[in-house]
Amino acid sequence: MTFVVPAAPVVSLPVVGSTERFPVRRVYCVGRNYEEHAKEMGFTGREPPFFFLKPADAVVPVPAGETGSMPYPPLTKNLHHEIELVAAIGKGGRDIKAADALAHIWGYAVGLDMTRRDLQGEMKKQGRPWEIGKAFDQSAPTGPLVPAAQAGDIQNAAIWLQVNGADRQRSNVAKLIWNLAETIEHLSAAWELQPGDLIFTGTPEGVNAVVAGDLLVGGVDGLPELRVRIA
Repeated sequence: MTFVVPAAPVVSLPVVGSTERFPVRRVYCVGRNYEEHAKEMGFTGREPPFFFLKPADAVVPVPAGETGSMPYPPLTKNLHHEIELVAAIGKGGRDIKAADALAHIWGYAVGLDMTRRDLQGEMKKQGRPWEIGKAFDQSAPTGPLVPAAQAGDIQNAAIWLQVNGADRQRSNVAKLIWNLAETIEHLSAAWELQPGDLIFTGTPEGVNAVVAGDLLVGGVDGLPELRVRIA
């Protein structure tokens, strides 16, 4: 097969303990999925889950033990960090029941849903889509994947982020409003999930701005930490 323009390379994530890589198909993100974060964004309660997408090439793969680099993006003066547990889908399906959902997860990683908060806020005011605030280039730095069987008790794992050595976000995956299984049930009712899909499961409270030169170090217990420098 030939193409009229060069085909884009496949975006992929490293896998801990393997030379093989995980190809990324789509990136789904869950909005406001920790109660305290929902409150700091002006919302309360267990609202129905909602989703937005980032392009696959927004993912910045960061190997274990290395520090990735993300350029400060254009158009914004208020770039926010959002540390998240990322679930990688290994078995697809539609209308997946929560009781069966965890069997569809291949592995887990730590990710950052970086957000141009000022642009997102302006779009909210105008009732317009968020893509300019969420789906920009290199907006999803992501660490290496750990196979699900090796990730430990991920549903009760601590999740945290430090900026320049100071705590910014610290919580527990158990505090998700919609847990992993419930998220997959809702998500697969709207889209048919496929192997290669990533799900950014939501961020806890403490989101705040970063500037060029800042070092972000985040983690989820049982997974390699993610280190990213804002260039």
